[in-house]
Amino acid sequence: MLINIKILLADDHKIVRDGLRTLIEKEPGMEVIAAAENGVDAVALAKQFSPDVVIMDISMPDMNGIDATRLILKEAPSLKVIALSMYSDRLFVSGMLEAGASGYLLKDCAFEELVVAVRSVVAGKIYLSPKIAGVVVDKKTGKPCLPRSAGSACLTRREREVFRELAEDLSVREIASKLGISPKTVEAHRRNIMEKLCISSVSELIKYAIREGIITV
Repeated sequence: MLINIKILLADDHKIVRDGLRTLIEKEPGMEVIAAAENGVDAVALAKQFSPDVVIMDISMPDMNGIDATRLILKEAPSLKVIALSMYSDRLFVSGMLEAGASGYLLKDCAFEELVVAVRSVVAGKIYLSPKIAGVVVDKKTGKPCLPRSAGSACLTRREREVFRELAEDLSVREIASKLGISPKTVEAHRRNIMEKLCISSVSELIKYAIREGIITV
C-alpha cells in the first residue's frame, strides 16, 4: 500500500500549477494539498499545511525559491524540497542545493521523472536531473557537494541581487539607488561576487551571466 505523499506546489504561473495538480492527483499515493504563486506564500503554506514535499520554482515574485526553501527548511528540516526550474546554470542549481533542496529538475522533464524524484526524496535520497552538469553527489553521505569552482553557491541573497544588476551593466550608483544601499556596500558586494565567481572584471561578469542564461542579450 502506497503512503499518501502530501505535496505543496510553488510556481508563479497558474497554468503550471494547475497542470501539475491535475497530473499529480492522478498519481496513486500523491495529493496536492496547497499551491503558492510566490515564495512568501510558499513559506506560509508550508507552515500551515506541513507537506511532505514542496515542488519549488526558483524565479518567483516577492521571494525567490532559494530564499523560500531556506526559510521553509529552517522551520521544518525534515520536509523535502524539489526545485523545478527552467534554469540549469550553476548559480541556481548550487543555490538551491546550498539552501537544502533534495532534488533539482528542469521544466522540460517528463512528468514520470518528477514522480521518480518525489518518491526518491521521500525515501531520503537526492535526485538531480541527468541534464544538470557540474554538481556531484557524495557517494558516502548521499548529499550534494559542489566543485570549488562553483563559487556562485556561496552568494548571499543580497549578492545575488547585486549580481543581477551588475550583469545588466548598471553603475554602482544606479544599483545603490535601486536597492536602497550605499555605493560602498555595492562595491563590497561586487568584490565578493567577483572573488567567489573567479571573475576579474564587470565585462567578464556580464559574459558569465549571458552564458549561464541569467540575463539575455
